[in-house]
Formats: sequence, C-alpha cells, structure tokens
Amino acid sequence: MSGPFRLFLIAGEPSGDRLGAALMAGLKVLSPGVSFVGVGGPLMQAEGLESQFPMEELSVMGIAEVLPKYFQLKRRIREAAEAALASGAEALITIDSPDFCLRVARIVKVARPEFRTVHYVAPSVWAWRPGRAAKMARVVDHVLALLPFEPPYMTAAGMTCDFVGHPVVAEALASDAERADFAGKGPLLLALPGSRRSEVTRLAPVFGEVIARLEAKYPDLRVALPTVRGVADLVQDLTAGWAVRPEIIMDAPAKRGAFAAANVALAASGTVSLELAANGCPMVIAYNMHWVSWWLMQRAALIDTVTLVNLVTETRVVPEFLGPACKPDAIAAAVEAVLANPSAQKAAMALTMERLGQGGEAPGLRAASSVLAALPRSRLPGPAA
Repeated sequence: MSGPFRLFLIAGEPSGDRLGAALMAGLKVLSPGVSFVGVGGPLMQAEGLESQFPMEELSVMGIAEVLPKYFQLKRRIREAAEAALASGAEALITIDSPDFCLRVARIVKVARPEFRTVHYVAPSVWAWRPGRAAKMARVVDHVLALLPFEPPYMTAAGMTCDFVGHPVVAEALASDAERADFAGKGPLLLALPGSRRSEVTRLAPVFGEVIARLEAKYPDLRVALPTVRGVADLVQDLTAGWAVRPEIIMDAPAKRGAFAAANVALAASGTVSLELAANGCPMVIAYNMHWVSWWLMQRAALIDTVTLVNLVTETRVVPEFLGPACKPDAIAAAVEAVLANPSAQKAAMALTMERLGQGGEAPGLRAASSVLAALPRSRLPGPAA
C-alpha cells in the first residue's frame, strides 16, 4: 500500500521509543506514503515523527511517584488526545505506558468511537490486575503482543491481538571491534539502574553499595553504566562516590560493546533482561519503589518472579531482589555466585531468544503488518499506480 497516510503514535519511555521506531520503519516499508505525528523520543523522531512535547515528561512509574506530577500529566493527556483528534490520522497507536496512553485512548474513543485504536505491548494481566484487559477493551481495538503467551488473554477480553515478536531479537549485536573496546584486566560489571529518574534515584545508592562490597573482593573490578539522555545528569551525580567509578555510556556502539563484553550485569527489572539475554550476559535483577507502590503491587501480584527470562522460559534461573529484599549484602552475594558460575543461565537465555522470535521476520515488520491489517480497509490508500 502507498499514498498519503497518517498515524498518531504515543510512546512514553525509551523502551517504547525503540518499539515505535521499529514499527515506523516497518510501516514505511509496507506503506511508503505514511507520515507520523504524536509523542516520542529521539529514535521515533529520527524515523519522521513530529513530537508534540518531550517524551521524557511521561517517564514516571509507580503510584506514589506519579502523584507529584499528576496535574502536569493530566494536562498532557488532554493535549495528546486533542492533537490526535485534530491530526487527520487513520489511527491512534499507543505504545506501552498504559497509565498515560489508555487515558488518551479513552478521550479519543469518547469523542469519536469510530477512531481506530491500537496498543503496542499487551498489559501483563498474567502478572497482576487481570481485570485490566476488559477495561482496556473499552478503548482499544487491536493489540500487538511482545510475548507468545499473551494473545489469548487479549482476545478473551474482546480485542484482536497478534504476537509480533520482541524487538530485542532484531537488535544489532556488537562487532568484534566494539567488544574489544571493553577488553581489560578484571571482571566487567554492567550496572543498569533503570531509565526513569525515580528508578535511578532509588537504585543507584544500592548499586553503589553492592559495588563497594564487590570491589573489596575483586580489586580490579570494572564497571560500565549504559544510560539514556533523560537520566544521564542524575546518573553522573549519583555515581560520583561509588567505590569503582563507572564508565558512563551514551552511544549505541559502546553500549553494544559493553553488553557483549560484560561478565555479569546488575540490572533493574524490565526489558533490559532481554537485552542481556540476547548478548548472553548473565544477570542479577534488583528493584525497589516507594513502599506504597510496592504494597499495592504485592497485593495484586499473580506471579512469583518479574524477570522476563524466568517467565518466558518457565524457570527461575535469574536471581532477583525486589522491594524489601533489595539489600546490598544479598545482591552482592548473588553477583559473586554468578561470576563463579557464569554458564548457569546460558540455556535459559538462548531459549528466551528462540521463543521471542529470533530467526523469524523482524518484529517491526510483523508489527507494521498487524497494524495495517487491523485498519478499516476502506480508509487505506490503494497500491501506487
């Protein structure tokens, strides 16, 4: 399909920005006349998105963390919905960040019920709050799922849904030269305290204490810390006093090299565990949040692990330290255990990649095909003459 064709996309954090950029690239291949407007980060903007306001304003997680920004976020929800309705777009595509995105979709659907809505990243109703699927079905027509077991949950709630593969399987891995840049004496630890300011603020001090304990046993320990634009200044400040000053990494080639060369990773929970699995880097997961958010999450939890490698493979091979268990002594001991037996997670990481679609069609293209198939045929442009 080709010809004039516009879509309104919203992403609220770096992982969504990556998903959106891959989707946009796939759409440009399948429908060369497509154009984009909405909210996104640098990767989506590089694919041609006109962003209505900085995506970083939406990168907030946790009930207690959202409250201080409630009125600002509410204003942005209204602005995004009004912009979508005025855009002339064929559909609204929201990417992850459900607390923001689904509120936008609700306003759009109330104002114009026929407006087609697509949500990229199925909510983890298998993990907590299963009622979210039925609630989402009131404002979302079609879902793009990253995990192979998710579509039945969405279709049972009344939406159409396709498993489109996880984008991590298509991401470029390090070249030999990029990996060699991180060769050196002593073990290399990847510190990954998150991409949101609230995450970094809570986790960086804990990670620093873990590194101090490790440095006492591994005097030649090296630390690399890949991060993103929105939290780079905060990372710089919070790691200044670490026992091992980390090499802070911003550019993609250096990040690839660090992921490939690292002996172990200490990471916040989230999709970064899949990036580590793609690189065969064994990991320890740690996460904490405001106690109110943690209490509410625990009451609603349906699973006993949040690490995607554990969930996709139905194992519990990756150690995790969450909430009150996010303590330096226990985490440091787990990192030491991984360094002593780095192959223990190897099979689970390989199986994760296989189940997420490695070796198949690129997820961005699969997602683009799914989006186009979900739109009303009468409103799509025909083939170029």
